[in-house]
Amino acid sequence: EGFAFGEGRQPNECMLRGALRQGTRVNVLRGMASTAPEVRPPVPPFTYEDAVKKVRAAEDGWNSRDPAKVKMAYTADTKWRNRAEIFEGRDMVEAFLTRKWDRELDYRLIKEYWAHGPDKIAVRFAYEYRDDSGYWYRAYGNENWWFDENGLMKVRHASINDKRITESERLFKWPLGRRPDDHASLSDLGL
Repeated sequence: EGFAFGEGRQPNECMLRGALRQGTRVNVLRGMASTAPEVRPPVPPFTYEDAVKKVRAAEDGWNSRDPAKVKMAYTADTKWRNRAEIFEGRDMVEAFLTRKWDRELDYRLIKEYWAHGPDKIAVRFAYEYRDDSGYWYRAYGNENWWFDENGLMKVRHASINDKRITESERLFKWPLGRRPDDHASLSDLGL
């Protein structure tokens, strides 16, 4: 369900932000706004609950392994540092993620909230994947995220280390896609 502003009723910024703050979809009808800003709720300033939702939404997006979908969570001019790679823009994000998921097969990720501020969130994460030779790895890392006023990520810094594991050491075995709600967290797994 959404909140619709009807003909002759121009929504002001306060009305829009209030609706978005509640996680409500906003529809502006009959030419009231020709180009709506891209908004990805929850939007700053983040509460603890907002930050936890943002972390899970990012995890779900990355577990989709759909670069075209994932890049839309970032600003058009997003700035990234991922391991030794530094780049800018959604097109570069999509190219990076395409390369990543072409190399990292059977990818499964768990992210966990670490800390947050009004427009920043820190997470820790681990993911498992295999390479095209059949060797399994678990990657451990930390990310620092900085968001714009519409809830899109404008800066992402990631530090990541890989550890080779055996198939019997794997812990992330759910079917490819979204991690089930009842699956153990990183803390639960002792990671």
